Amino acid sequence: MKPTTLALGLALAANTAIAETTVQSCNRTVTFDEPPKAAISNDVNLTEMMLVLGLADRMVGYTGISGWKTLDEDMRAGVQQLPELSAKYPSKEVLVGADADFYFAGWNYGMKVGGEVTPETLEPFGIKVYELTESCIHIGDKPKASMGDMYNDLLNLGRIFGVEERAQMLVQGYKAELAEITSGLNPSDEPLRVFVYDSGEDTPFTAGRYAMPTALIEAAGGVNIMDDFKKSWATVTWEEVVDRNPEVIVIVNYGDVTAEQKRDFMVNNPAFADLDAVKNDRFVVLEYVEATPGPRNIKAVRKLAHGFWGPAASVGN
Repeated sequence: MKPTTLALGLALAANTAIAETTVQSCNRTVTFDEPPKAAISNDVNLTEMMLVLGLADRMVGYTGISGWKTLDEDMRAGVQQLPELSAKYPSKEVLVGADADFYFAGWNYGMKVGGEVTPETLEPFGIKVYELTESCIHIGDKPKASMGDMYNDLLNLGRIFGVEERAQMLVQGYKAELAEITSGLNPSDEPLRVFVYDSGEDTPFTAGRYAMPTALIEAAGGVNIMDDFKKSWATVTWEEVVDRNPEVIVIVNYGDVTAEQKRDFMVNNPAFADLDAVKNDRFVVLEYVEATPGPRNIKAVRKLAHGFWGPAASVGN
């Protein structure tokens, strides 16, 4: 007996009703009955992950960009149809008021431990949260930062929004490009000692073991001199930097103080005169969106490789 159209429709509806997607988000498992339709992302790098997956039409806005950073031409084009709902971290009222059903953020990327906006405080309003993998160290243990952190987020977002094939293709492409870059490197036996200078003059704010630059630097043939600093982004002392004598300084460019001003501060300060990086004028600038987890990480590795090994390094075009 052939099934009727009604029977087929009921069977399809039943299958759809029980279809669920479950992903790991830091120390939580989050289950989605259907892909989100009114998503909000916080920060420029997380928003770019949404855009590169083609999810702009599933978003009702973004937050946390203009209060600290500016958008380049590519980014402006991607979000031109979307409102910025909050210049810095959004309040719970902003997210609820936008009728959001999904918030892509991280700890210190739009949420603070014990703050007003957390997965627990948003749950009663039907807003599910996916947390940036790199940021999970703020609420528990995780391995050292790796390129896999960024890949993991793209793949999980692909599953959440039902664009898993696109996510897989992107990740495969990124891995292939990274392999092409690193296969052309011919570093010395000892990786270059690298310091990440984010900001600060009295004390430097830098990337520790769990921050993305550690993975980017390693991929390019260096080692973060703060690799044993068991933090993500945090403050150290200048004495520690001087003692570890970096051969290259990576400046993160964003905010009111320009990369050139940060470089000038180090070059013109007698306390840093004996640093190998300063003596040899070896500085590499990464934009904030390149230094934090997101689609521009591969470009960042390429830029670092050129900066570490010079034009002689065969790292593609």
